[in-house]
Amino acid sequence: MQDLHRQLIEGRADVPRVGSVVELESIPRYAVLDADRSAVASVVPYLRGLILDDNRPLTAKSYAYDLLRWYRLLWFLGVPWDRATEAEASALVGWLRVAPNPQRRRRNPSAPQPGSVNPRTGKPYLMAGYAPSTINHCLTVVSSFYAYHRHYGRGPLVNPVPESRAQRRALAHRAPDSEVPQFRRARLRQRVRRTDPRSIPDSMWDEFFGAMTCDRDRAAVLLYVSSGSRASELLGVTPGDIDWAKQLIWVITKGTDDREAVPASPQALTILAAYLDHIGLPPADESVLRTRRGPDRPLTYWAMRRVIQRANEKLGTNWTLHDLRHTAATRMANDPNLTLAQVRAIMRHTDLATTGRYLNARVEDLFDALQAHYNRPRVQRTFAAGYDPDDVKAVFGA
Repeated sequence: MQDLHRQLIEGRADVPRVGSVVELESIPRYAVLDADRSAVASVVPYLRGLILDDNRPLTAKSYAYDLLRWYRLLWFLGVPWDRATEAEASALVGWLRVAPNPQRRRRNPSAPQPGSVNPRTGKPYLMAGYAPSTINHCLTVVSSFYAYHRHYGRGPLVNPVPESRAQRRALAHRAPDSEVPQFRRARLRQRVRRTDPRSIPDSMWDEFFGAMTCDRDRAAVLLYVSSGSRASELLGVTPGDIDWAKQLIWVITKGTDDREAVPASPQALTILAAYLDHIGLPPADESVLRTRRGPDRPLTYWAMRRVIQRANEKLGTNWTLHDLRHTAATRMANDPNLTLAQVRAIMRHTDLATTGRYLNARVEDLFDALQAHYNRPRVQRTFAAGYDPDDVKAVFGA
């Protein structure tokens, strides 16, 4: 048994991809299945509890996939779920640190190497393995899973995932708008490097916008960058969600069912109007952004993502759909005519500190100012006429 643990941590063994996550018609909406296509009994009440606690269905789906990884490890090691210890949690972290992520597979042999940096955007490509934040999320889910069962007197008395008491003390009575205090990470938790959001610089925006090939794509990109909407939010906008007179669009905010208004630029609405005039107004309960090929249907996230990928292939960049939201937030946060509180309201951030991350100066945006700085002649010291040069040299030096 210990040898299997060591092999996983050292990358000399891999966990078989058995089991699956399926969607259900009823609560808990998702289930984890084992190799025999039977639902894992211990996971069902936990996922049901997530839904009853008013979590989103997609949250239950994400948690289900994390628990599937955990159960795949336990099945491989032959350890019952209620006999798991910190040794299995260590094996999970070691395995995820070295295992390739199936979603990162590149079928194109000429694709950039994982982890390399795009020379035009300065953005790194995704690594081939699991990100530290993904490993931490998996640990959080597993810890929550065992805490749930311990509450009902099931499972091991000691949670297999170590906890940080220093973190609990630091965050116990913190005000939401106060600065997050420093605390030591719990064992097995990975260090997550905090980076500034990457937005499209003004100097590269025109070529990116020029890579859009139709009014639908131009309207979508401009709506994203002027409203700061998330990808799924904008794709759900219907004809009744557009207030043409007030230049507003109504979106369903991610994580809630709140219908909120966000601004849209006149240019975006003008191109959107031309697009709708060409294709005709869609049904009142369907998205205004439609597919261009095949049967008429709403544009999906993956189709919009492919629009950005085609632009990247043409320009040699690696922008993402979410970078458009970062671009909107960066432009607004650095506009002297907008306060940070106003930007927070437009972007619908829950924490003002999140909005404050966009108050930064990037080298790409300062190119013209830097060129003027480099080309500016060196300042020569001069003195008023009438002073003896030898006296000046004696006082001020050479």
